[in-house]
Amino acid sequence: MKLQDLDVIVTAPPAPGWGGRYWILVKVTTDTGVVGWGECYASSVGPMAMEAVIRDVFGRHMEGENPENIELMFRRVFSSGFTQRPDLTVMGAFSGLEIACWDILGKDRDRPVYALLGGKMNPRVRAYTYLYPLPHHDIAAFWTSPEMAAESAADCVARGFTAVKFDPAGPYTLRGGHMPAMSDISQSVAFCKAIREAVGDKADLLFGTHGQFTTAGAIRLGQALEPYSPLWYEEPIPPDNVAEMAKVAGAVRIPIATGERLTTKAEFAPVLRAGAATILQPALGRAGGIWEMKKVAAMAEVYNAQMAPHLYAGPVEWAANVHFAVSIPNLLMAESIETPFHDALIKGSIRVEGGYIEAPTAPGLGIDVDEDLARAHPYTGTGLHLEMQEAPCDYVNGNAFEGGAPSIKS
Repeated sequence: MKLQDLDVIVTAPPAPGWGGRYWILVKVTTDTGVVGWGECYASSVGPMAMEAVIRDVFGRHMEGENPENIELMFRRVFSSGFTQRPDLTVMGAFSGLEIACWDILGKDRDRPVYALLGGKMNPRVRAYTYLYPLPHHDIAAFWTSPEMAAESAADCVARGFTAVKFDPAGPYTLRGGHMPAMSDISQSVAFCKAIREAVGDKADLLFGTHGQFTTAGAIRLGQALEPYSPLWYEEPIPPDNVAEMAKVAGAVRIPIATGERLTTKAEFAPVLRAGAATILQPALGRAGGIWEMKKVAAMAEVYNAQMAPHLYAGPVEWAANVHFAVSIPNLLMAESIETPFHDALIKGSIRVEGGYIEAPTAPGLGIDVDEDLARAHPYTGTGLHLEMQEAPCDYVNGNAFEGGAPSIKS
């Protein structure tokens, strides 16, 4: 069996667009007719340029290869161009293609992917969700309203979730770390207070940031949140500055989580070694794929750290995250996004039920991709999947941060 054909589909979720502006799906077919699906969580360049990278990686390093030889193909890609170092864009391309290889192998052997990764460690996976506006909420006002966030959190708990994530702490700008406005700290405290009062001890609070603070600013904000005992404080400073993140970890009594922007063991290992985080959040469509993250999970075991796969993408990456999560002993939880489009794109083949995801039983990734639906929603915009804000933090009028891909209003 050899990898033979590649198709790339860039699909755009309809309004409100939770999961980013577009998802890059890859369909890989072998010379024996087995089809595997993957998803490339890569947004440093636009989708047309990214498709060219994906096709180059496939044609140069994978086409004609046995899909079993994942280690060999990884080393080819990791070493390409005389580098042997993490490359966010190239690894993003390989990650989706690698996921497709696992889907092929599982289907060829009539086994779920996790069965090829050491078997079923966790019969179900604890899921968490971001807080999104409820149907009656004003979307524009939601992101600065502790009351609406608390109402959304209570709804999540009623649906079975035991952890909710939110990020009211102000803008993520291209200027790098900034000192939070005092109003941002006050707003973050108000969110934690309202949500904690709404959910009590029924759910953990996951406080999200996006690497937007200086070390001192992250410490100020984190210490202000301590009375509400969040389960984690996510990526409080730029993710590549491991030594400074370790300073935050040592000064704040909330576990530090990081990893959505990291790729390969080469970038995760220093985080563990420095004690900069005890919760790792790989995005499997960017971080090197399923096999590479199994290695990172094994390293994390040595440091008594846990894994919480990240998701701000489509349901194919989510499926990969689920199989990875089922197979590891140091799982904390996995992020989920529930929209009608996510569900329809995989025909309801994986779902959150009562706050958990049951281990899939179907072969491969266990999903049934609606290819026609994906093609019927092509991306026609000009933005990247996610983008930073160019304007600096507003210390006068306050900040309303809706994320790197603000919601589609219609």
